[in-house]
Amino acid sequence: MVSPLSLSKKVCVIGAGPSGLVAARELRKEGHDVVVLEQRYDVGGQWLYEPNVESEDPLGKKKVLQVHSSIYASLRLISPREIMGFTDFPFLVKKGRDTRRFPGHRELWLYLKDFCEHFGLREMIRFNTSVEYVRTLEYDEIGKDLKWMVKSREKSSEETAVEEVFDAVVVATGHYSHPRLPTIKGMDTWKRKQMHSHVYRVPEPFRNEVVVVVGNSLSGQDISMELVEVAKEVHLSAKSLNITEGLSKVISKHENLHLHPQIETLQEDGRVVFVDGSWLIADSILHCTGYSYTFPFLDTKGIVAVDDDRVGPLYEHTFPPALAPSLSFVGIPRKIIGFPFFEAQAKWIAQLLSGKRTLPSREEMMHSIEEFYRSRDAAAIPKHYTHDIGEFEYCDRYGDHVGFPHLEEWRKQLCLSALVNADANLEAYRDSWEDHELLQEALQSPHFTQLLGAEDLTF
Repeated sequence: MVSPLSLSKKVCVIGAGPSGLVAARELRKEGHDVVVLEQRYDVGGQWLYEPNVESEDPLGKKKVLQVHSSIYASLRLISPREIMGFTDFPFLVKKGRDTRRFPGHRELWLYLKDFCEHFGLREMIRFNTSVEYVRTLEYDEIGKDLKWMVKSREKSSEETAVEEVFDAVVVATGHYSHPRLPTIKGMDTWKRKQMHSHVYRVPEPFRNEVVVVVGNSLSGQDISMELVEVAKEVHLSAKSLNITEGLSKVISKHENLHLHPQIETLQEDGRVVFVDGSWLIADSILHCTGYSYTFPFLDTKGIVAVDDDRVGPLYEHTFPPALAPSLSFVGIPRKIIGFPFFEAQAKWIAQLLSGKRTLPSREEMMHSIEEFYRSRDAAAIPKHYTHDIGEFEYCDRYGDHVGFPHLEEWRKQLCLSALVNADANLEAYRDSWEDHELLQEALQSPHFTQLLGAEDLTF
């Protein structure tokens, strides 16, 4: 028999964003002793807006960044609020706050603060504390059980860093901070203004400029639509000229917004030459080219590595087989309904550490990872899209590991409805929709009625 006391682990959670907060809650629920290390002054992770970006390198090329959040001032959610909440804490409308279905970023940050307060998580968090180094202790230092040394430092303290030993580490640092930059000939010698969307906040600095926006992803589209109101010209450079109906409508509406293929070269006189031979003189280039995974504090002696944005090897995007379950990652997957998925990850990690559940053998986990990689290769999916899931079925199968309920049908359908609407009505989809029946079904579901009567909910 294993004594119940031995099943309680001392666990370090790195990051107090959505994934870190729900991880802390589930770990404590399982009886673990939890410490959350958060580099900023409050909870929220990406959703804690940082207006001051002057200290940051415009292209974010430094290994350790000064600014964590990449959110710009006008950012609104791309998913309706009904699908965003954790399963037992719905993202409700609150009087006196942003009541829109697709609210601004501050409203989601306030939701996370509410979540933190409701479940009493703040007492576990050390704010303004940066993690400098994480490594395993050698076996002869501590015995046969794998242990972790975590070195951290309080930002306002002049004292030396603190070193602590933990039974397990959960990495929940997010993946929308470290810019992923394109490789463009002449990019390093182009003398005019270049920046990554990581440090974009407001359009005013681009007033009356000719701006090239590289990348037509969600942020590229959003920022371009904002820049057309102040810039002289906005030129959107995309990998493919096969664009959505919604983006096509926006371009046809604005005489100063133009679509181009990829950039061939940047020239020192300010010229931007595209692969079709067309060119223009630009004042600024704004790279909306996404973000990379990076864990500068983590030393696993090469067991876990990031290769072209593939973090691996990770079993089910969560556990490195050689170090599981004492090292885990929450929040790596993209293109999912994030909060419920993070919750399922957190429950699985917490129950594995408490001994309620077990993982397959190391060999079986590695085989599963290799099969997954082969399937992605066979489907010609680039390596840097390894963690882009994009399917509800996988989220449901993942939940089965821990008996987590499958996504509600209304949650799936509301997500799809928003995606379809955005493709067709890019400028208006957040404020004009036709999914009222689905919305009523959602509001009458147990997810929303568990805390208060459905009649109290208004949208």
